[in-house]
Amino acid sequence: MEQVDGRWTVGDSRRPGGAWLEFRADGLYPHARDSVGQVIPWSRVMLVTRFTLGAKYPKGSYGLMALLGGLPGPWKGRGRGYLHMTLRHPYEDWLAPFDRHPHWYDLTDLALFEALLTQTTNAHEAQKFGDADWLNRAVERLARQQPRPRTAHQIQEAVTQTRQE
Repeated sequence: MEQVDGRWTVGDSRRPGGAWLEFRADGLYPHARDSVGQVIPWSRVMLVTRFTLGAKYPKGSYGLMALLGGLPGPWKGRGRGYLHMTLRHPYEDWLAPFDRHPHWYDLTDLALFEALLTQTTNAHEAQKFGDADWLNRAVERLARQQPRPRTAHQIQEAVTQTRQE
């Protein structure tokens, strides 16, 4: 997740013809290679179950391309990521694809991001992702937590505290 021109995005928004997700006040806007996206209103986002890198459905959270995408050289920043969500009205499972950003994020960063997404949507507060001020504060607080949260419990606790402040 990064801020580009005052907008929060997931994925490589600078890659020509790439795919990325934009967090807007009115909802999640997927930018795709050759198509015009449609805003998914925050009220439709029921659950964010997880996000994966390198494959839609790897055995864990990271596929082979995710591991290769972190290596220096020609593989750096290659591959895709997917936000796995359940939408309502109508109910559907939805994959939101994004291109891998060339910046390497460590596993703690990725776990904090996933925990923030899942805790916030599970609390029926997905609309907070459309509030740039709230998201700025949450990201700054979580960035200050580094490198302390390392266990799954510490990561969940750090996100819980961040969301309550």
